[in-house]
Amino acid sequence: MHHSLKIYSRYRDTFLRTYIFLAKWTRIPVIGGLVRRVANLFGGNIQGANLLTLSEAYEIIDSAGSIALGPCACRSVFKNCDALLNAEIMLSINKTVFAFNPKKRDAYRTIDKREAKDIMKQCHDKGLLHTIIKCRGDYYALCNCCTCCCVPYRLLKDYGIGHALTRRKDIVDRFKKLQPHSVL
Repeated sequence: MHHSLKIYSRYRDTFLRTYIFLAKWTRIPVIGGLVRRVANLFGGNIQGANLLTLSEAYEIIDSAGSIALGPCACRSVFKNCDALLNAEIMLSINKTVFAFNPKKRDAYRTIDKREAKDIMKQCHDKGLLHTIIKCRGDYYALCNCCTCCCVPYRLLKDYGIGHALTRRKDIVDRFKKLQPHSVL
């Protein structure tokens, strides 16, 4: 786990608000292009999301060492709709600080893979986006978010920050390579 994930965990709500605040600067003449370039570098190299199909999400769940369920960070902060709130699945919780952050410990509960897949299917049936979120090289969460609250989606669609939300066909393999028990 990278140390920046620990910092992000503790101040996640502030980070999400800051991302949207700074993204609005992309609309300012002269500096907007620079802000967009910096944001794309950040999204490509540090913090970003990858769109998933339901079957890819199932494969990732099957490969995860341990999992926990908690509230969708974007909906918790922005509250733009009433979509299912407990829809964020934390991956490999034995090395992820989210489920064990003292400020957020009560918000998460350990679940098994069957329940995780049931939640993914329920979210899929409600039309929510499936993404896997990364910080540096660590993929730490499967999020099921709506288009009105999802920060990576909004950064892409509203502000043209293309590396905030991407689509990689090899995302499952990338995740599996990081799992200690994976055999490829």
